[in-house]
Amino acid sequence: MKRPLVVLDTNVVVSALRSRRGAAFQVVAAVGGTAFDIAISVPMVLEYEEALLAQRAAGITERDIQTALDYLCEVGREQAVFFLWRPTLRDPDDDMVLELAVAAGCMVVVTYNVRDFREAARFGVEVWTPVDLLRKAGLLS
Repeated sequence: MKRPLVVLDTNVVVSALRSRRGAAFQVVAAVGGTAFDIAISVPMVLEYEEALLAQRAAGITERDIQTALDYLCEVGREQAVFFLWRPTLRDPDDDMVLELAVAAGCMVVVTYNVRDFREAARFGVEVWTPVDLLRKAGLLS
C-alpha cells in the first residue's frame, strides 16, 4: 500500500494529548515517520489549538499544546483550502476536516466519529479510526 496522506480529526489530536495509552497517541507519535503523512491547514491548526486549550484542566499545559502544534506544522503538508461545500456534514467543524482532505488529495480522514463522516465517500475520501490507520500502515498487527 502506498504511504497514505491523511487528515487527523481534532478528536484524535486531543485524545493523543490526554492519554499516552490509546491508539490516538500512537498515531500522533507516528506523525513525521515513514508510515503516513498528514495534511494541515491554518483553520485546522487553529481548531486543534482551540480544542487543546479547552483541555488544560485535564493536565495538558500550554507548553504541551505549543510543542505539539509546532511539530504538526513542521512535519505536516500545508494545504490552502479555496472552496467550501458547506453544509455537507452535520457538524461544520467536520466539514472543515473534509474540505481539507479533498483539497489536499487525501485518501483518508482519521477520526473517532466515523458515522459523522458518512458523506466523505462521495468525495473519494475514506474514514478510518486511529486503530484502522495503525493497522493499515503496518504499525499494529
